[in-house]
Amino acid sequence: MQRILQPGDIEALDRTSPQRVRLPRPVELFADRAARLAQKAQDNPIGDYLLFLSHLARAQQHAAATVQTAAPDAQAIAQAQEHSMPLLPAASHVDPAWHGVLDQLLDAVQDAPGLPEQLVPTIARLRAMPQDERDTLARRVLVGLLSESEDLAAAPLVMAALQVVFADRASRLREADIPYTDPATICPVCGTAPVASVLRIGGQSAGLRYLHCGTCATEWHMVRVKCSHCESTRGIRYQGLEQLQPGSAQADQTVLAETCDGCHTYRKLVNQEKDPLAEPLADDLATLLLDLLMGETDFARASMNPLLPMSDADPGPAVPGPEA
Repeated sequence: MQRILQPGDIEALDRTSPQRVRLPRPVELFADRAARLAQKAQDNPIGDYLLFLSHLARAQQHAAATVQTAAPDAQAIAQAQEHSMPLLPAASHVDPAWHGVLDQLLDAVQDAPGLPEQLVPTIARLRAMPQDERDTLARRVLVGLLSESEDLAAAPLVMAALQVVFADRASRLREADIPYTDPATICPVCGTAPVASVLRIGGQSAGLRYLHCGTCATEWHMVRVKCSHCESTRGIRYQGLEQLQPGSAQADQTVLAETCDGCHTYRKLVNQEKDPLAEPLADDLATLLLDLLMGETDFARASMNPLLPMSDADPGPAVPGPEA
């Protein structure tokens, strides 16, 4: 009897075809992120905050080694594939394991070097918060509905715990489980908008552009010179510090702003061909100056970094200053 091949089977037969989805390896992911954040903290305007986040990423690495999440069942996978929808939309699939991870992270960072002063009462508040209130806060963080200063302060810690459980869950999937989503600009696993895109090096992914999810760390392939927000292929341009601030001492072509004349948004492109150690989320955080310069243009940022909280009532990022 002749067997009908499915899309995943067909791709597996062709070793030269682009790898459609890169699923995370959480322990390795957070270790690399921690190292990159520490490296980029040197001589950076928000270096103290990057060092704190590096410590937080190390704590995520340790938590990722022990966390256990539930995998989606076959029915959920089939439904997502049939309707071209994300497999585990983040706000409605918060795994209870995140509470234990959050407690573990709070223990790890309470004495961290560079701990922002305003996070001290936040840590105490999160420890005392009932689980149902924590879950409500988690959903607000995931959808970006933050306005109160207390929520803004808690967001990076909450998001860090959620990243661990979502990355663990994504790591348990097979590429064949992942649906083709419509639109293709959201994460096919958790439905989150990408934090940045990255040009990868090495192996089957060499030279390919992937969109990087800031929640579950899944990456999915998108061709170059295509808007990662509206999917237009016209009016795509690239701007870096060298173009926006000629003569800048920080000019570096590793991270550029990919702008779209169609939707007037931008999202950063992180190029590992320029720096093999570049990590999408960390390098996005470390190039806040590029965001500030882009703020003087007609382009709006397409989506925010999950560890750089922003109020829905105030477009400015809530970054602890050097004095914190």
